[in-house]
Amino acid sequence: MDASTVIREYLMLGLRFDRVEEGYVDSFTGDPALRRAVDNEPPPDPADLARQADRLAAELPAGLEPARADYLRTHLRALACAGRKFAGEDVGFVDEVEAYFDVRIGRGDPEQYRQAHAKLDDALGGSGPLAERVQAYRAGEEIPPERLEECIHAFSSALRDRVRADYALPDTETINYEVVTDKPWSGFNYYLGDYTSTVAVNADLRQQMSNLPRLVAHESYPGHHTEHCRKEAGLVAAKGQIEQTIFLVNTPQCLMAEGLADLALHAAIGSGWGAWATEIYADLGLRFDGERAQVVSEATAALADVRQDAALMLHDEHRDVDDVVDFLKRWLLVNDERARQMLRFLSSPLWRAYTSTYVEGYRLLRAWLDARPDDVSLTDRFGRLLDEPLIPSALRAA
Repeated sequence: MDASTVIREYLMLGLRFDRVEEGYVDSFTGDPALRRAVDNEPPPDPADLARQADRLAAELPAGLEPARADYLRTHLRALACAGRKFAGEDVGFVDEVEAYFDVRIGRGDPEQYRQAHAKLDDALGGSGPLAERVQAYRAGEEIPPERLEECIHAFSSALRDRVRADYALPDTETINYEVVTDKPWSGFNYYLGDYTSTVAVNADLRQQMSNLPRLVAHESYPGHHTEHCRKEAGLVAAKGQIEQTIFLVNTPQCLMAEGLADLALHAAIGSGWGAWATEIYADLGLRFDGERAQVVSEATAALADVRQDAALMLHDEHRDVDDVVDFLKRWLLVNDERARQMLRFLSSPLWRAYTSTYVEGYRLLRAWLDARPDDVSLTDRFGRLLDEPLIPSALRAA
């Protein structure tokens, strides 16, 4: 089987998974005829999809560029596992995550969480239970709902100017923002192709001033939207790598994309993001203590593994739901409502493993960025993440 046939089959296989679980295809900007052909097929059998993935992985042509072959092989392994899961096969959670995302996960270190709490205690000051002080701080940071859309556009504009100075983007690239409710996530990028995205921001989560710059960078500039645009222009249009026209949930590309997006504010603004955000909020007539927010955010970042621990408790250790909620409340210092909102995401059949993309993606990509040679700038190193079809095992090998 030649390369073009294998890649066409890969795209159709991915589209078939969307018929098993709607939303499995996060984005498809390829030939509409392929989607029509799949939609006209009989309902797919998940076990057969797993066999198709294994067969395609075995048939990757020897002449295919090694990086593309590795990319396709790891993604086909992810699809084979998903097919077996959908068919009812019992796959251990740790093995499931490894097959999906090309990483091996384990429990975090409670001592690290205790140290993070100590830093938060110092940053917030005052007296009383730390959880109550953290929740009061977060409540004081909530953006008035009627100002949320205005704040989103202000940060998007500022980041867009900064990012376009470093990374070429088509003149026609566009983002449309929507404020939504009743979603299990904070924000979501819907890439529509032709350098256009819709970014939805969840108003139910009472967006906080310190988080909004990171969220806009994550979803837009230089995060998901920027990556999609750069890959569509560079890999698809210029190099004909049409496997990049599909973006599939629960595959290594998600870990790479979420790690990249979680590092987007770091790459675009750097360590001074607090002062930068303070100025933007001031222009909007809003008071923001950026210096304090940075200290709190850095301490909170050390608690990222808690979410993955909760997923392991739920799916690997089969702990009671209330035990998992209590664990989230204890270490993440959130109230019951927020913990149960997190549990919605961790319990979703489609998204249950996805937390690892943020935890492991950030850890892996941050280490790779920090290990860059002395003569390579952060901008150039981050640009490789935007432009190349990298996978986790390739970064570990580097």
